[in-house]
Amino acid sequence: MPDKPSVLFVCVHNAGRSQMAAAWLSHLAGDRVEVRSAGSAPGNEVNPAAVEAMREVGIDISAETPKILTVAAVEESDVCVTMGCGDTCPVFPGKRYLDWRLADPAGRGVAAVRPIRDEIRVLVEGLIAEIAPEPAA
Repeated sequence: MPDKPSVLFVCVHNAGRSQMAAAWLSHLAGDRVEVRSAGSAPGNEVNPAAVEAMREVGIDISAETPKILTVAAVEESDVCVTMGCGDTCPVFPGKRYLDWRLADPAGRGVAAVRPIRDEIRVLVEGLIAEIAPEPAA
């Protein structure tokens, strides 16, 4: 893995799970990791319940917009984390693929999104420990 690993989070609409995961990774790993997110069928906006759930933990994703999944985004990433896009994510040799099975926050209120947000944080913390641990003091 390069000095600065790159992670791509992919979910169908790039409006909830992948946006929260990208925000967590940016927040927790800082500039130690390059972060991308995309969707196989991007929505029109980030899920308002996801925006509110992340705001509750001090992370603002209100300015984010869903982006289309491209072959280039996958090629440029060291780790591709799928979250419900199934086989629509292109597979390239030499890339690491993870599939996080998470409930879809689409159409749910903030109370239902909070546990998804918290589960994503735990998964992101585990990923950081593997690919970009804190430098030894």
